[in-house]
Amino acid sequence: MTRVAVVTGGALGIGGAISRRLAADGALVVLNDIDPGAADRTRADIESAGGRCVTVVGDIVDDATVADVARAAGRADVLVNNVGDFRPAAPSFQDSTPDQWQRLYELNLLHVFKLTHALLPAMIEHGSGAIVNNSTVEAFRGIPQHPVYSAFNAGVSAFTRSLAVAVGRHGVRVNAIAPDLADTEQTPAAWMLRDYDPDLMHTWVPMARFGQPDDYAAVVAFLASDEARFVTGHTIPVDGGTLAASGWFVRADDKGWTNRPHRA
Repeated sequence: MTRVAVVTGGALGIGGAISRRLAADGALVVLNDIDPGAADRTRADIESAGGRCVTVVGDIVDDATVADVARAAGRADVLVNNVGDFRPAAPSFQDSTPDQWQRLYELNLLHVFKLTHALLPAMIEHGSGAIVNNSTVEAFRGIPQHPVYSAFNAGVSAFTRSLAVAVGRHGVRVNAIAPDLADTEQTPAAWMLRDYDPDLMHTWVPMARFGQPDDYAAVVAFLASDEARFVTGHTIPVDGGTLAASGWFVRADDKGWTNRPHRA
């Protein structure tokens, strides 16, 4: 029987790589994305490579989109809650607004609850399933300018641990990845390197490079597969070693914070 894998934010960046990888591994991918053009392009890529994909366009924070995804998936074998963003952003917590907090809550945590709640009962009924959430390394270290984003992603990892304990006896595994420094449309390398010396990259990324979307997709594919059959409740950093080596410091020019070397 063909596995059904749901991927939210599955058209571009990490999500696009996850959709392609799971399809290449034989799953029927139910790809949700807010961008219809990007969703169609990724579906076409998957199909041209011999895979299977259906798209559900809409904002996954909306109840109607959650219902549409659940309807398209039927009984999902794999759920990848990939959507998340540090925007809308403010210069500091004291400059942020309750409206921004609400949107960050919806983008980073609430939709994880909603879609998991919709798809989990069928997984429990059939005695199998794998859920992989997308957290961030910022859930495990301080990030001065995005404390609300960090807090909600810490919630993703806490939810991952607690739900894994609750549903393990039903054959459902729940894990997460914690990315950092992904070179994607959302966070391109050129943007991350602005004002920084690329020759110093090895001093702030132990593996001396940015992550590519396939780096994250490979770990998600492992966690979703039977190879990870005895792994549950964990958040796996996929970060080139930055969490192990990380620390935030005031910039040399006193204009904000950095976790990488900066020219004065």
